[in-house]
Amino acid sequence: MALLEIGRVCIKKYGRDAGAKAVITKVVGKNMVHVVTSVRLKERKCNVDHLEFLGEKIDPKNEELLYKTLEIERPKAKTESKTAKPKK
Repeated sequence: MALLEIGRVCIKKYGRDAGAKAVITKVVGKNMVHVVTSVRLKERKCNVDHLEFLGEKIDPKNEELLYKTLEIERPKAKTESKTAKPKK
């Protein structure tokens, strides 16, 4: 079982996202990966020493599965405000 692979589910041990679930989205080098966490959905670079790997693996391109794994709600799309002034 390779630990450094795309889709591996892990937990961040250090930093602002400590204790949050994360999913590896890209392997950058021997010790660096890009992750998406349940705290910050923006892809961030992370040292693999700061991760605790779990036995799960998912497809990070499947947004539905990604949000379910990270235990967060899907961000709502921006819609036009109903309180907008009507055109004259």
